[in-house]
Amino acid sequence: MSHQRKLLITCALLLSNAMAGLDGTIVNTALPAIVSDLHGIQYMGWIVAIFLLGMAVATPLWGKFGEKKGNKVAYITATTTFAVGALFQGLASNITWFIIARGVMGLGAGGMSTIPFIIYAQLFQNLKRRAQVIGVTSASFSTASIIGPLFGGWIVDTFSWHWVFYINLPLALVSILIVALFFKSHLPRNQAAVDYQGAALMVLGLVAILVGIQLLGSAPLWATGVLVVVGGLLLWRMHHVEAQVSDPIVPNRLFRNGKLVADLLIFAFLWGAFVAFNIYVPMWAQGIMGLSALIGGMTQIPGSVANFFGSELAPAVQPKIGRYGVLVMGTATFLITFVGMSLVGHTASYAFLLVMGAFNGFGIGVCFTTLQVAVQSDVAMTDVPIATSFAYLVRILSQTFMSSIYGVILSQALAAGVRANHGHITMGMLNQLSNSQTAGNLPTAWLPKMRLILFTGMHHIMLTALGLVLVVVILLVVLLKRQHAVKGMAVKQS
Repeated sequence: MSHQRKLLITCALLLSNAMAGLDGTIVNTALPAIVSDLHGIQYMGWIVAIFLLGMAVATPLWGKFGEKKGNKVAYITATTTFAVGALFQGLASNITWFIIARGVMGLGAGGMSTIPFIIYAQLFQNLKRRAQVIGVTSASFSTASIIGPLFGGWIVDTFSWHWVFYINLPLALVSILIVALFFKSHLPRNQAAVDYQGAALMVLGLVAILVGIQLLGSAPLWATGVLVVVGGLLLWRMHHVEAQVSDPIVPNRLFRNGKLVADLLIFAFLWGAFVAFNIYVPMWAQGIMGLSALIGGMTQIPGSVANFFGSELAPAVQPKIGRYGVLVMGTATFLITFVGMSLVGHTASYAFLLVMGAFNGFGIGVCFTTLQVAVQSDVAMTDVPIATSFAYLVRILSQTFMSSIYGVILSQALAAGVRANHGHITMGMLNQLSNSQTAGNLPTAWLPKMRLILFTGMHHIMLTALGLVLVVVILLVVLLKRQHAVKGMAVKQS
C-alpha cells in the first residue's frame, strides 16, 4: 500500500477517534439541557453508564468480528452503528428512547475505538512508526476532549442539544467512505466456528459486574456484591468454556502470557489514576477556586499538549532505554502529579493545576503509546486483534470501577462535612457549589467552610489515585529486577 493511501486511511481512522473523544465530553456539556427537555434527571447516571456498558460488552466481540469478516467491514459496521445511535439520540422524544439509542452508540463506539488500532498493526509493521501513529491518535482524542465542552456549549446555546449528536453524522460518513474506497486488506479470514456460548457468558458477566459497580453508593452494598459475584462466576464459567472451543472469544493463552498480563495490569492502574485527574480537577477549579466552567475545562489543555509530546517522545527513546525504562519515565510524571495533588492545600493556585495537568498528560502520552504497542508486540500476529480489544476493555473496566469508587469517596466526605456542621450546610448547597452558575446564590459566610469540605473529598480522591500509581511503581521495580536477572543469566551462559 502506498504511503499516500496509508496516510489517507490513518486520517479517516483519526476521525473516528476524534468522534469518540468529542462525544465523551460534549455530551456532559449538553446533559443539563437533555434531562430537562426529556424530563429524565433521575436517569442521568444511566446516560453515562449505558454508553460505557455498551462499549465494554462489544469491544472483544468487534475484534472477533473483524477476524471473521475483515477489519474493513468491522470498522464500517461499527462506525455506522455509532452514527445510527447518534441520529436516534438527536431524534429522541423521551428519556427511554434516548437511553436505548445511547446504548446503541456505545456498542458502535466499542468497535470504532478499537478496530483502528488493529488496522494500524496491519498498516505499520515498523513498531516505531506504529508507536508514532498511536501517539498522534492519543493526542487527537485528548484534543477533541478539550474542544468538546467549548463546542458543546456553543451548539446548545446557538441551536439545540439535538445538534450535539447530529454533528457526528458527516464525520462518520467521511470516515466510512475513505475506508471503504481506499483500505484494502488481503489477510486470511478466520473460518473457525463462532463461540456463541463464550460470547453470551462474557456479555452477561460484564453486564452484571458493570451494573453492580454503577450501583455503588446508590444501592445497598450487598446488591453490588451479589451482582459482582454473579458476574465473576459467569466469567469463570466462560474461562472453562474457552478452554474447550477451537476459536475462543478471549483465548486463555493470553492469561498465560506474563508480559501481556503485566502490560494489562499497568494499563488498569495507570488509567484508574488518570481518570481521577480528568474528572475531578475541573470540579476543583470551579468548586474550590470559584472559577467558571470554561476556565475549569481549560485545566485539561496543558495535559492535551503534553500528551502529544509524550506520545511522540516514547517511540524515540524506547530503543535506547527499553520498554520498562520508558514506562518508568511516564510513571514518574504520574507520581509527580499525584504527590503534588495530595500534598497541596485548598489554597492551591490555578497555575499549579495547569502544571500538574501537564505532568499528567505527559505521563499518559508516554505510557499509553508504549503499552498499546507492547500489547500488540507481546502476542502472535493472530492474537493482535483480541489482545488490542482486551486491552481496551481493561481500560473501560478500570475507568468504570474507579469512577464509581471516587464518587463514593467524594459522597462520604461531603456527607461527613454536612453532619459536622449540624444543618448549617446541606448536600444541596454543596451541589450548588460545584456549579459556578449556581455557586453565586450561596451564603458568602459559609463559602470557605463548604470549599474546605469539597477539598477534603478531592484530597481523599487524589490520595487514592496516588496509591494506584505506587502499585505501578512496585510492579515496574519487580519487572526491572526480573529483566536484569534474565540478562545476567544470559551473560553467564554465553
